[in-house]
Amino acid sequence: MSLSVRLKQVLIELKAHSPFTMFGAFTGIMLMLLFRNISHQASYRLFYIFHPAHVVLSAMVTASLFRLHEKTKGFLVVLIVGYFGSVGIATLSDSILPFFGEEILGAVVPTESAIHSHVHEVQADEEHEKHEEHNEKELHLGFIEEWYIVNPAALLGVLIAYFLPRSKLPHAFHILISTWASSMHIMMNTYQPMTAVLIAGILIVLFISVWLPCCFSDIIFPTLLVKADGEQCVFCGGGHHNHRR
Repeated sequence: MSLSVRLKQVLIELKAHSPFTMFGAFTGIMLMLLFRNISHQASYRLFYIFHPAHVVLSAMVTASLFRLHEKTKGFLVVLIVGYFGSVGIATLSDSILPFFGEEILGAVVPTESAIHSHVHEVQADEEHEKHEEHNEKELHLGFIEEWYIVNPAALLGVLIAYFLPRSKLPHAFHILISTWASSMHIMMNTYQPMTAVLIAGILIVLFISVWLPCCFSDIIFPTLLVKADGEQCVFCGGGHHNHRR
């Protein structure tokens, strides 16, 4: 299969999955509105539920694709590919892109009430004292900040993929988990009232943060890793009719 045909398939897949990604972004907004009054620390805890879950799913995808495509490679190689592929994609989607979106939207500029609220949180939680005391915006890199949670999550995903490389996992589930992780990262750094304009901006940020990295992990990799005879080495995307197995 020629490169041009593969690239055409990539564009078709990206277009086909954009409606559900937008739906996922809407669920992220609903989640933020539902938990809009929770504390920074509660948002932090929720982030470190959704983000490790995303890492597990991403590791399963990346390692499985590599495992099926490169059957002769040993576990160490699969582990390296799965780890960097999953942690890299999940960090980009859940932390880095939302962080830049927060800055562009101006959501990280604290209001006076937010400053007083954060001073109170500093007194109650020494773990985040330095960041809260200076009202600094925070880029949460899970594989460093909570390394004992995120890194084992990547290892778990690789192990599942290595021993069960043909396991089926709906791409839709991956999208939702990633969206919710991104939403919690934005909530941790959002000090502005949730106005209609801010909500619209966050919706766009969530869409971009999830659509590009997750589709790259779950769709572009499978489409590019097509054998010469046209058989597609696919792990993820279960439930989507236009994936061949």
